[in-house]
Amino acid sequence: MKHTIIVLLLMAFAGIAQAQTSTPRIDQRQQHQRDRIRQGAASGELTRRETRHAVRDQRHIRHLERKAKADGTVTCRERTRIHHEQNRASRSLHRNKRDAQAKPRAW
Repeated sequence: MKHTIIVLLLMAFAGIAQAQTSTPRIDQRQQHQRDRIRQGAASGELTRRETRHAVRDQRHIRHLERKAKADGTVTCRERTRIHHEQNRASRSLHRNKRDAQAKPRAW
């Protein structure tokens, strides 16, 4: 009986810890951004330099997310910072995809 209670408490605690570090919205946005970058690079809307910059932005956001999850809880302030960085990266990608530059072509 005692063993069962301990196991149930550990399972409940693990569920709570997982819920606090779960960031499905952030992960979904990151996946969408990766798809936008991939599509822009393939279509020529993004130059190599713009693509590298966009990938670097996404790497920075992943770093912020990992750092926020490291202590087991993603606070409201950490979420806000990640969302702010995602918004900034999204605006930058939007501008770069719609500027008049074209990917250099090999002759």
